Amino acid sequence: MSRAGRSVRDLLPSRADVDLRPRTLRADLLAGITVGVVALPLALAFGVSAGVGPGPGLVTAVVAGIVAAVLGGSRVQVSGPTGAMAVVLAPIVAQHGPAAVPLVAILAGVVVLLAGVTRLGRVVTFIPWPVVEGFTAGIAAIIFLQQVPAALGVTGAVGGNPLRVAIDSAVAASGDGPTVLWTLGTVALVAVVMLVLSRVAPALPASLVAVVLATVVAQLVGAPVARIGALPDSLPLPSVPHLDAGMLRSLIGPAVAVAALAAIESLLSARVAAAMPSPERSGRGTSGSAAVPDDATHRYDPDRELVGQGLASIASGAFGGMPATGAIARTAVNVRAGARTRLAAVVHSVVILGVIYLATGPVSAIPLAALSGVLMVTAVRMVSVSTLRAVLTSTRADAVVLVVTAVVTVAVDLIEAVQIGLLVAAFFALRSVAQAAAVHREPLPGSAQPGDEHIALYRLDGAMFFGAADRIHAQIRDDQDALVVVLRLSHLRLVDATGAHALGELVADLERSGVTVLVKGIQPAHLPVLTRVGVLDELRHEKHLFADLPPAIEHARSHVARAQAGVGAVTRPPDPAAVAAPGDALSG
Repeated sequence: MSRAGRSVRDLLPSRADVDLRPRTLRADLLAGITVGVVALPLALAFGVSAGVGPGPGLVTAVVAGIVAAVLGGSRVQVSGPTGAMAVVLAPIVAQHGPAAVPLVAILAGVVVLLAGVTRLGRVVTFIPWPVVEGFTAGIAAIIFLQQVPAALGVTGAVGGNPLRVAIDSAVAASGDGPTVLWTLGTVALVAVVMLVLSRVAPALPASLVAVVLATVVAQLVGAPVARIGALPDSLPLPSVPHLDAGMLRSLIGPAVAVAALAAIESLLSARVAAAMPSPERSGRGTSGSAAVPDDATHRYDPDRELVGQGLASIASGAFGGMPATGAIARTAVNVRAGARTRLAAVVHSVVILGVIYLATGPVSAIPLAALSGVLMVTAVRMVSVSTLRAVLTSTRADAVVLVVTAVVTVAVDLIEAVQIGLLVAAFFALRSVAQAAAVHREPLPGSAQPGDEHIALYRLDGAMFFGAADRIHAQIRDDQDALVVVLRLSHLRLVDATGAHALGELVADLERSGVTVLVKGIQPAHLPVLTRVGVLDELRHEKHLFADLPPAIEHARSHVARAQAGVGAVTRPPDPAAVAAPGDALSG
């Protein structure tokens, strides 16, 4: 098979994706049911939070969940609507209306699909840890702030800066005391139940139990709180969303932002899942067996993951749903529940599909404030205090990157936050490399000889690039005692065009001022750029390039000895015209 054929085959499902052995099948069914129960309230809540309603949230969890599970690059990834995606979609809904979301899902899916086909999946590995943690903290803050209006019983507060919307909602709610008390009480009940159950009965789906309890209480006492309302009682038929040229142009930018978020979040989720131990991998399986499954269970293909997520968003949009991504929280539940293959994620979607066809009546009675409570607790749990502390106390640069990314995420935009975080991280990384670059004057090897004081041996360490070139240049050029300078380049790890240019200028300046420059130990990897930039052309003679240090020092001493014999007092010639031309007696 040709390379192109193998490349396409790697992005498609294979027989290795399916394992129907009884033990594996049982584990996947149990894990899928567990994740489906956990995902149900989240799918409802994220749909409401995005401004499109609970129905599209359920549709996304079903359609995108199945497509991504079958076609994605991870065996244990669970996909669907997420809090980060809801954050991005809310202003799009506010500006273009809920009808634009399916079209955005299809456009973003096409972009993500193309990214997978063109093998851009491994780009996510270049995102630094502080950027990821800052982005996560910012997302958590936005999710929490977005729930404030519903938690206070304020309607119509969609879009805009989440902090400003939360403050405006608090002001608006101040005049309606009874409603605020009922909604806040519902949120508090959900939060308390979730927090208590997670400690005393971690095996129970705390979010679902909390929502059911809040709904029952609200029904029994007739609480005046807003409810979810009517839900679709069947899966809608696929269709192409209405579009016109004007809407298409206006949605291209948002679709690209959504695609970038979908790709980043999905790949980060898959990467986190790959590092998570499942119960069986850690020897804590339900059967008591400590058997360790094949590592392929947790391995993932980033390019295939993008292909799967792109197709999942396209399918979701065709059914009237939202853009989908890999969901870190649901994927973590899936792994911890013992999922072994893609079947677990498919079962999770089937569970939610069963709710659509069999239980829309009870679900429609759920208070919106109960979903807000679920999301508020979820947002708080997204932030790991120990992880934040580790980043903030590691280095000042990492702390700045995290804080800047988090602040920009909340105050400006999610995608811009990642871009700015990467720029800040790159700045500190370059500064660190530049600071690591150094030039050291070393003593000459062997016993001292007359005239050695006029020979300067410099070792260049680290990187000779644009961030360090000028400093190294100035330090060597300012040495006024030397008639011969020996540059040891064997310790340089990096030389870019700017560094090579600065090195060429240094050699030229020294030669014009009457100092002979000898170069020792150019690495083969650096020779092409030094040659192309013209560093070697600035040397007085081709014999001034050495592979070993002893011959270079011997040659330098011969220069000084000839100068002493011919001039008497050794001084740096004041006039560049007095310097011997290439090829004279001192150049041999």
